[in-house]
Amino acid sequence: MKKTHFALVTGASSGMGVEFARQLAKKGYNLLIVSNEESIHERAKELQATYPNLEVIGLVQDLGQQTSASELYAYTTRQNIEIEVLVNNAGVYHDRDILDDSEGFTSLIMNLHMYTPAMLCYLYGQEMKKRHKGYILNVCSVTGKMAAQRLGTYGGTKAFLSHFTRALHIELRKYGVHVTDVSPGAVDTGLYSIKPVFTKIGKCLGIIVSPQTLVRRGLRAMFWGWAKTTVPTIFWRMLCFIILLIPTWLLRLIRKLGWF
Repeated sequence: MKKTHFALVTGASSGMGVEFARQLAKKGYNLLIVSNEESIHERAKELQATYPNLEVIGLVQDLGQQTSASELYAYTTRQNIEIEVLVNNAGVYHDRDILDDSEGFTSLIMNLHMYTPAMLCYLYGQEMKKRHKGYILNVCSVTGKMAAQRLGTYGGTKAFLSHFTRALHIELRKYGVHVTDVSPGAVDTGLYSIKPVFTKIGKCLGIIVSPQTLVRRGLRAMFWGWAKTTVPTIFWRMLCFIILLIPTWLLRLIRKLGWF
């Protein structure tokens, strides 16, 4: 017999991932939380203690390999776990020249941001389509619209995931499956090397949001069936629009001057 009403959250040992798990547990979902860090077991214990009526499973798995999605799907099949909500959150932030990266890291980020989430959508999406019910939230990024230096790998992989999500949203909507792209700008997860005072100013101006705010808005968009939501909204949408207007020659000049 299938264990139903499960939410699968990847990259759930910290930051946005663990917050996705918390807010889904509040909504009554049993949890399968996945990370490549051993601390995922501690997160699972904490969530289980907070929500004793739910089942919380912590699983250590590297999602940066091309076999990762099929291995995770095989695990849930063996355990008779039926995934109703899939949150593809696992990823690594990156701001660096493409050719300065190692071959191993380039392969890792491409698998982590593109291949694994796409294949998880494919595998679990098949089941959701048959049941005529399911929810998929892919954590993309506003950098997917920023074709600029130092964001080639990160922004490029997120652009793929955003385009893939939009297409899947259109394909699966008629089957009762909601697929949503949540594209964060800056989120206060300690990921960026900026001083606390600037983080505080950014939050006051609405440029930086808390993980709680990002997750709440992302889940709301998913359950309401939106194709996409950008968080924060106004500032980042304006910035993306402005960057799209910058000609390549000007980006080269900015590069030459060492501004970015």
